[in-house]
Amino acid sequence: MTFTWPTIVGLIGTLLVLLAFFLLQVDKLRGNGPIYQLMNAIGAAAIIVSLFYEFNLAAMLLEIAWLAISVYGIVRGLRGGRARH
Repeated sequence: MTFTWPTIVGLIGTLLVLLAFFLLQVDKLRGNGPIYQLMNAIGAAAIIVSLFYEFNLAAMLLEIAWLAISVYGIVRGLRGGRARH
């Protein structure tokens, strides 16, 4: 396997999303916190970049949704919104 720059960017994005989820599971991050949301947004954006070079429709739709939801969480956090339980 050749590690081109889009592959490396996609792998970094994947690791970032997985790290955010892991840190959430071990109670190191809050699900509605800015760090968690930023890690997800940056990770999803990186994966989207890689998908422009190796397109996969299902993955692209998932990552666009992931990015949009993360951006929503960031904006909501900046506006002072709180998560409902």
